[in-house]
Amino acid sequence: MNTTSASPADLPGQAGERPRPAAAAGTVRILVWDAPVRVFHWLMVACFATAYLTAETERWRLLHVTAGYTMAGLVAFRLLWGLLGTRHARFASFVRGPQAIGRYLKSLVAGHPEHHVGHNPAGAVAILLLLGLTIVSTATGYAIYNELGPEALEEVHEFAGNAMLAVVIAHVAAVLLSSRLHGENLVRAMVTGFKTGPAADGVRSAWRSLAALMLVAVLGFWAWQWQTAPVPGDLATAGQHATHDHDDDDD
Repeated sequence: MNTTSASPADLPGQAGERPRPAAAAGTVRILVWDAPVRVFHWLMVACFATAYLTAETERWRLLHVTAGYTMAGLVAFRLLWGLLGTRHARFASFVRGPQAIGRYLKSLVAGHPEHHVGHNPAGAVAILLLLGLTIVSTATGYAIYNELGPEALEEVHEFAGNAMLAVVIAHVAAVLLSSRLHGENLVRAMVTGFKTGPAADGVRSAWRSLAALMLVAVLGFWAWQWQTAPVPGDLATAGQHATHDHDDDDD
């Protein structure tokens, strides 16, 4: 199912390896981000933006709900891919403890940040926060949409959405700062999948076929949502019937 690239072999992640300098000798163009990671990233960007911008209007409620459900499915995939995916996609390769996070932040403030081929420790924190907040947001959103919980869930849902926006803004700012300090375009790397680094750090497989299946699944879900959604006129009719029945009960 996986498709190969010209990058070196996909070696197991070394949890205790020290960060290498950005300009280390012998660096080459290597594949770092496989296609499923990139598709996940940009679909999450699109879905979060859609869900956030449509949160305050009933007119676009179906779009809001569809984006939220899509994010839930994407997070489920990312959790699985974080255990079984390629080297730099696995949580074991980039999730670090408080000391590593503190050391990286100090190097960032000093203007000479540690270089990591994959996610840096601070970026890992943002990723975990976004995954967790997405779970809270979509779970509460599902409960609210299906009237399964107390009204207080609406406040939790709104808080999770605003917290995600704050994390996204901080993440984007950190990416732009790191790109400047490292002299590499991290946004472009998440589009192409390629960065510069030691040949041994590259992954061998882009897994484009799996990424294609992800897109097909998401597009299929969107089509199903639109086909099975109630027609606005039907909703109005249903509301009129409910009102009429209520009046009859009063009589």
